[in-house]
Amino acid sequence: MKDTLSSRERLMIAIANGKPDRVPSIPDFSNMIPCKLTGKPFWDIYLHNKPSLFEAYCKAVEYFDIDGWNTVYSGVDLKRKNPPDCFKSITSQTNERIVERIRFDTPSGDLFETITYFRDDPPSKTEKMITDIQKDFPKIKHLYNEITGVDDSNVSQFKKMTGEHGVFSLSVSYPGMHYWNEYFEGNLQSAIYAYYDFPEIFDEWADMIDRDVCRQAELYLDLKPDMLLLGGSGTLTLSDPDLVRKYALPSIKKICHMAKQAGVLTMLHSCGKSMAFLDMLVNETELNCINPLEEPPMGDVNLAEVKKLYGKRIALMGNLHTTKVMLQGTAEDVERAAKKAIDDAGEGGGFLLSTGDQCGRDTPHENIFKLVEAARTYGKY
Repeated sequence: MKDTLSSRERLMIAIANGKPDRVPSIPDFSNMIPCKLTGKPFWDIYLHNKPSLFEAYCKAVEYFDIDGWNTVYSGVDLKRKNPPDCFKSITSQTNERIVERIRFDTPSGDLFETITYFRDDPPSKTEKMITDIQKDFPKIKHLYNEITGVDDSNVSQFKKMTGEHGVFSLSVSYPGMHYWNEYFEGNLQSAIYAYYDFPEIFDEWADMIDRDVCRQAELYLDLKPDMLLLGGSGTLTLSDPDLVRKYALPSIKKICHMAKQAGVLTMLHSCGKSMAFLDMLVNETELNCINPLEEPPMGDVNLAEVKKLYGKRIALMGNLHTTKVMLQGTAEDVERAAKKAIDDAGEGGGFLLSTGDQCGRDTPHENIFKLVEAARTYGKY
């Protein structure tokens, strides 16, 4: 049976917890698969922006004919009052990787980070800014100078590229250990030790982030996206419920309320464990939709249980296992898992058939096509 709605229309209804013409097919492949499809080294996309990741994703949406989850991670840059000077230099280059070192020149001293760009994989931060929280936090503060506006010069082009193939989204984050993990040399372990040694610094930093992301959300909402995505990969997995409630939840509440007042849908991405977080989101925020609701062992979600507990109050997106099913499984495995997910959460609408998190680079194309087919055939109401 032919679709009666466009992808954009279908997603808008489903994200609002409604019942469209069928279950949307929206596998999460926002990075690796689009880059691989270009046939270019990944650093062309991530470092040189040729093409942009957004363009690569849009082409992948058309290739697989999915309902597109188009999110701009770059191209809508913030303008700040007296931002620190930023100096970038390539320190080494081989056939397999390019290493770029970045220096932020702040009035309190320099901050450094190093990003390694790979030929066939996404980039990775291989040096992070903070080595001593007491010495480095005065420098960090300068990264949060007042936001005065956004560069929206590419927005109309991005909206046109999205078209009716999906929803046009802008993305914001929020405070928490998932956020601070990106700043600490030594990663999460260092961030946790620093928190317990200097909680007052983290309290101040969280307030700065809160002001920053709420202002960012305000400006993004003025650009009238279809959806605002709140990104917090591993919010609960990298933390605990008490810290999530203390640091992440207040910002999420504010941003979701702002979006609702502006008539813009909201979705939150937090991979890994999410049940305790989900309960907060459903009962204490105005969030419209959550993903990816990963099943064990990556997460802690039973999709049928979540649908029964929360399905009347929030839309659900997920949750085919990205390694066991999508990467290593057969097309028959994907079809079986997709049908089970639709059985578990599709009734009454408010469900978007997706993957448990980012599809791996070498996920067989036939498995993605099978997910799409299952939504089109088995996902009819």
